[in-house]
Amino acid sequence: MPKTGRPWLRRLGFTRAYGPSQPTLHRIFAGVAYAAVEAALRGWAEQALRLCPPPGRGALEGVALDGKTLRGSRKRGAADAHLLAALSHRLGVVLGQAAVADKTNEIGAADELLLALVLEGRVVTADALLAQRALAQAIVARGGDYLLVVKGNQPGLRADIELLFGDATLTAGLAAAETVSQHSGRVETRRLVASPALVGYSDWPGLAQVARVERRVVAKRTGAVLRQETAYAVTSLAPGRASPGQLLALWRGHWAIENRLHYVRDVTFDEDRAQVRAGTAPQCMAAFRNLAIGLLRLLGAVNIAAATRRYAAQPDHALAALGLPRDFE
Repeated sequence: MPKTGRPWLRRLGFTRAYGPSQPTLHRIFAGVAYAAVEAALRGWAEQALRLCPPPGRGALEGVALDGKTLRGSRKRGAADAHLLAALSHRLGVVLGQAAVADKTNEIGAADELLLALVLEGRVVTADALLAQRALAQAIVARGGDYLLVVKGNQPGLRADIELLFGDATLTAGLAAAETVSQHSGRVETRRLVASPALVGYSDWPGLAQVARVERRVVAKRTGAVLRQETAYAVTSLAPGRASPGQLLALWRGHWAIENRLHYVRDVTFDEDRAQVRAGTAPQCMAAFRNLAIGLLRLLGAVNIAAATRRYAAQPDHALAALGLPRDFE
């Protein structure tokens, strides 16, 4: 490192004239206790959530669960290269992450991750893979709520929901919510209807409502239908606690974990091409990427790529963001 960079090294605690080499950094990260790193980052994320409360009373605090594979690391033979993360819908901050053991799926890791999270007063959202009775029961038992998409892996439950919404006498007069958005020459309409009619009939743990979302995408110029689909979900939120509009917002908010986390890690941080495989290095690097993204969002960054370039060019600002004001004396 040039002489002009030595003050920065001293500020970060390095005593030598040069920073650690790449092999040294690999050895350090390979030996780091991943569980301890995650515990520290969970504590930071919880503090951020407490210090940045939702703007309105009674607002629903969504937490999205979803997994991502470290593709480059897996190709190099890294163990447990699939990671399950929990993301705050509102802040875009990762509240926790767990490695999924090889030859298993996300369900077991979800049990472990949920035990480490604060669930009281929060709504866990997840896609169909995690729509499991045990997980729903665990969330409710710990004071949380859920909104889980239901697909073919729960055939009996899905059939009951389809039958309910296919009966005009049971759905007449139900409240609904609708959103319309435009992007890239397309108009997308989403309409959600919710019903408590299966309460007492279905034995799904904590069930308070079921919901149907109809999504329709048309070409703005021609009006041609480009896509039309129907999806179903279950929730422990009773009608008095969550309106159709709130349920629709939670459903859409779940995909923040794809758009605001996984996509950024792939595109901005080029994670899928990273070939780190030694020890816990892949998991630790992913955890620190989560931290960087969350911190930048808390600082108001909208474009993460532009923000990383700015902080790389102005390291004193980066230190200040970490609570380390520039001090070379």
